Amino acid sequence: MQNYSERDEIRKTCVLVCSFTVLSVHGMYSASDDVIELNPSNFNREVLQSDSLWLVEFYAPWCGHCQNLVPDWKKAATALKGIVKVGAVDADQHKSLGGQYGVRGFPTIKIFGANKHKPEEFQGGRSSQAIVDAALNSLRSIVKDRLSGKTGGSDHSRQSSGGSSGGNKNDVIELTDDNFDQMVLNSDDVWLVEFFAPWCGHCKNLEPEWTAAASQVKEQTNGRVKLGTVDATVHQGLASRYGIRGFPTIKIFRKGEEPEDYQGGRTRSDLVARALDLYSDNAPPPELLEILNQDILKKTCEDHQLCVIAVLPHILDTGAAGRNGYLEVMMKMAEKYKKKMWGWLWTEAGAQMELESSLGIGGFGYPAMAAINSRKMKFALLKGSFSETGIHEFLRDLSVGRGSTSTVGGGALPKIHTVEAWDGKDGVLPVEDDIDLSDVDLDDLEKDEL
Repeated sequence: MQNYSERDEIRKTCVLVCSFTVLSVHGMYSASDDVIELNPSNFNREVLQSDSLWLVEFYAPWCGHCQNLVPDWKKAATALKGIVKVGAVDADQHKSLGGQYGVRGFPTIKIFGANKHKPEEFQGGRSSQAIVDAALNSLRSIVKDRLSGKTGGSDHSRQSSGGSSGGNKNDVIELTDDNFDQMVLNSDDVWLVEFFAPWCGHCKNLEPEWTAAASQVKEQTNGRVKLGTVDATVHQGLASRYGIRGFPTIKIFRKGEEPEDYQGGRTRSDLVARALDLYSDNAPPPELLEILNQDILKKTCEDHQLCVIAVLPHILDTGAAGRNGYLEVMMKMAEKYKKKMWGWLWTEAGAQMELESSLGIGGFGYPAMAAINSRKMKFALLKGSFSETGIHEFLRDLSVGRGSTSTVGGGALPKIHTVEAWDGKDGVLPVEDDIDLSDVDLDDLEKDEL
């Protein structure tokens, strides 16, 4: 049996654990801090419609690096109070808001300057001094632009005048009884369609959010997801066909499928997040490219937040069947993680030695895999097995900001040699020239040896 002192210790431990759990659930900042907690409900009002410069941290409560950043982030917020706004988003809880700004790891810091819908990613140090310096540099740049006559002010004021920050009304496609079937039902694109009534107050409130979302979605999906509107009081045939009973009603249309009701939030961040999910669901898996020249590495790594690179054994070691097995595993992982929109590359061991050296692969241990963030020039190496399970665990940790990283050797993408593409066949050993012994007198050789 437990004595009373043991029970007391258990109770104390439980209190500590429970208290820690509550703190984790409720985030890492409180109302008494100078850090402003942001969420999908207040982000538009506080940040996007503000004239102020904002530094926003996207974090996850379980992230160790985020926990380490807390004291410096609070200190910077206090130092910048009244000068620059400092905020934080629990992106683990508010995934739609993190997704809208391409947050893939934690902590991610964004600087929302003059153009609030195109924030810059903060790449500096994580000390309070480095954060303050970056904020003041951005502030100085904004003031300089305003002095030279460049556009300043909040995005909210531009939205009413049709500026790009609040969305372009031309990006919202007007749909009618006459063009609906051709534009929507016969299209390979995904559509979000709002059925509205001009007198509807909720529809009027949705209009600026819908317009802003349409422009962002058009840009981020290359026009493969479209936002349209139907005036249901005019085009009553469409409203009747789809059973519209209230306004606004939003439906999702995908080719060959029954339309489904949109059930998400009505802010631009909610709409954009859902549109990006629809885009990635319908997008083909990313292309797996062999590294044949500098341009392939440069474009793939610079156009994606991460590029995943495999260094496969020499063809003489695996044959075509073995290599295709490795490539098949990579393609399955590319399909699984296609929503991340990463780049996928491979090369043969020994073909790109500078690349192997810069990633610390070192000419052994094939197959090997690395994931590079070319913006930060950081990489992580696969420590587990080159299998679906091993790679999934590796990429899963990377996608949530876990795992150790190192700086790419030389601090830049390495030199890549131009090579021929693999022909898909087994390797062939090089053929050496036969030695002609017809002119050699073997008797003389034996005498010499004696």
